[in-house]
Amino acid sequence: MEALSLLSKPIVDFAEKSVRLWKRCTKPDQKEYARVAQAVLLGILLLGLIGYFIRLIHIPINNILLG
Repeated sequence: MEALSLLSKPIVDFAEKSVRLWKRCTKPDQKEYARVAQAVLLGILLLGLIGYFIRLIHIPINNILLG
């Protein structure tokens, strides 16, 4: 019987914590959604620009080394 309680205790605790978290979660309002979308867009643009400039720098270096 004790083995069953040792096995079920973590599962019950996890379920209780999951329900508590689910009840605290709320949908983002329009302002918060726009802010998150802006941050994601800015991150994607920055990564793209960094990749572009790295590629732009490495093309002439590659031509010098292999040319």
